[in-house]
Amino acid sequence: MPSTVQPRPSILSVEPYVGGESKLPGVNRIIKLSSNEGAFGPPPGAIAAITEGAREAHRYPDGGAHALRAAIGKHHGLDPERIVVGNGSDDLLALLILAYGGEGTELVMSAHGFMMYDLTGRWAGCRVIKVPEKNLVADVDGIIAACGPRTRIVILANPNNPTGALLPQSEVNRLRAGLRDDVLLVLDSAYAEYVDAADYDPGTALVDAGTNTVMTRTFSKIWGLGGMRLGWCYGSAPIIDVLNRVRGPFNVNAAAMAAGIAALAEPGWVEKSVAHNREWRARVSAGLEERGIKAWPSEGNFVLADFGTPEAAKAADAHLRTRGLIVRAMGGYGLPQCLRMTIGTAEECGMLLDALSDFRPPGRG
Repeated sequence: MPSTVQPRPSILSVEPYVGGESKLPGVNRIIKLSSNEGAFGPPPGAIAAITEGAREAHRYPDGGAHALRAAIGKHHGLDPERIVVGNGSDDLLALLILAYGGEGTELVMSAHGFMMYDLTGRWAGCRVIKVPEKNLVADVDGIIAACGPRTRIVILANPNNPTGALLPQSEVNRLRAGLRDDVLLVLDSAYAEYVDAADYDPGTALVDAGTNTVMTRTFSKIWGLGGMRLGWCYGSAPIIDVLNRVRGPFNVNAAAMAAGIAALAEPGWVEKSVAHNREWRARVSAGLEERGIKAWPSEGNFVLADFGTPEAAKAADAHLRTRGLIVRAMGGYGLPQCLRMTIGTAEECGMLLDALSDFRPPGRG
């Protein structure tokens, strides 16, 4: 029986987000390389903090996340008063889009940007404009040209998920300079810790230079806390004031906050994780190329493998599944010829390359 109550029409245009798979029927050992999770899991200190936090699960968390914001500020050299934490960076991105977008406004993003920008933008009622990329890299001139009088938000993931592409800092600066002052630029820097480029800035400099840029970050990747749902953003005082007005009063749970504080204090964690990712991202990329599979340049903890045709990518996905390896199909991102592969442990990356050694694309003997 049809419902007599109806949501806003834009809501019905949104398809539920589908995360990376984690199970395969009939397979005992699963190697999940579909969600860009940290290769080493959570830091030991974070695990201990989560365990200890269970003793206080009956207490409400600190609604202002004072200790966590102080820890983030100390670790990154930022003013804690200009930091807001959320239930993953997705939470904060949604709040920004809802607060600054809405019916009658436009949100501009690159064609192969993170899917949640599009979904949340339509949920908020924005018209979402996807700008074609150049060689799978965001096109600054195209983004600027796409902005009209109703544009209120531009979102750029840098590095981008799922392509791994990094926009040079000079181009990010040029993007901000080319936007109107009343357009909010959101820099999603979920993979910032993995970047090797010497001139890279995750967004701090542009945030500090004005009042119309915000940087979002996450504990889900290098810190291995995806299951705790913990993210944060850094912005100007006016933007932080808006976010504190619209966020939930207890939008981050106590265990997640304790885990985040402990993770930031884990000695050598970032250095270990970055070194591993740098080595195995290069090995996986080279291994793919040796097997006749294009590996797009990546600055994240994943590689976008291009099989040339959707049929070949689908066949490769099926082949990997027979070995218990789950990667991410990219049809939903307009890249049906590609599979995204997370950089896992050394063993997992070796298993991935071994499995692809005897893969033969359809039509090739």
